[in-house]
Amino acid sequence: MRIGVGVGSFGGGDGGIDSQVEQTVIAEADGFEAAWFTHIRGADSLISVALAGQATSRIELVTGVIPVYSREPLLMAQQALTANSVANGRLTLGIGLAHPETAPRTWNHSYDRPAHFMYEYLAVLQPLLNEQTVEFHGDMISTSGSLELAGVMPPSVLLAALGPRMLRMAAELADGTLLWVTGPKTIRTHIAPKLAEAAKASGRPRSRIVAALPICVTDEPDKARERVAKGLGRYGQLVNYRRMLDIEGVAGPEGVAIVGNEAEVEAQLRDLADAGATDYFAAFITLSRDDDQSIPRTRELLKGLIGKI
Repeated sequence: MRIGVGVGSFGGGDGGIDSQVEQTVIAEADGFEAAWFTHIRGADSLISVALAGQATSRIELVTGVIPVYSREPLLMAQQALTANSVANGRLTLGIGLAHPETAPRTWNHSYDRPAHFMYEYLAVLQPLLNEQTVEFHGDMISTSGSLELAGVMPPSVLLAALGPRMLRMAAELADGTLLWVTGPKTIRTHIAPKLAEAAKASGRPRSRIVAALPICVTDEPDKARERVAKGLGRYGQLVNYRRMLDIEGVAGPEGVAIVGNEAEVEAQLRDLADAGATDYFAAFITLSRDDDQSIPRTRELLKGLIGKI
């Protein structure tokens, strides 16, 4: 299982672009295999990827995730190809549908038939990323257009896929799924089997399963879980994540957080890999605002596990 780290607020920084670039440089120097750029209300992740790409040479740069309702597929492709050109082919484009609770009020966009919308979005996006031209007229999206970015590699695409139809698309039309607050039981019993079945049926290679989860190496696991519950509890109220947490049998994100001492955290990471996760992305959690020990301790353990799980 490959190990990557969040940058920005999940990397222990302030979320600013300069901080994200600095954290990516440090992550590459520490040997981490990927840097994960969240895309919520801060910096645009594709711009951050482009800037971090100029400052690094090896590390994979992953957006996680850009809501497709926030930009038309032609604009998404144009921005992604531009960022990938600057980053010398190291961008992995993570995209998703966001949530029925947020899409209408944030982008004034209906959440009607979300999986079908994503299917049509990919029918436009993937040709633009690969051949840079498209002619598609669907029920929800119609585009006739082209781009001119000579010699730019198409980025890999990951979907924030949780439901059966989205997981099928992640296996058949993309390179896998990028998960958040989705635990090992859910990956083992729901995510991995559906991806494997779809990949086999379509003759595609094994899909990536990127599991992003809160993590804290600590001797006070209960305190760490309380911190997760307080800071990330809102995710347990969103219907898409709620379904995954119910499969896991936990009350909220604190139930899937990776916490404990070094041996306990290593065991949890190995269980995640055994469940089918191909990648783990760390979202660092501290015990308090003044805690300056947990993140260095957690990073040190993760550095020692690179290439060993």
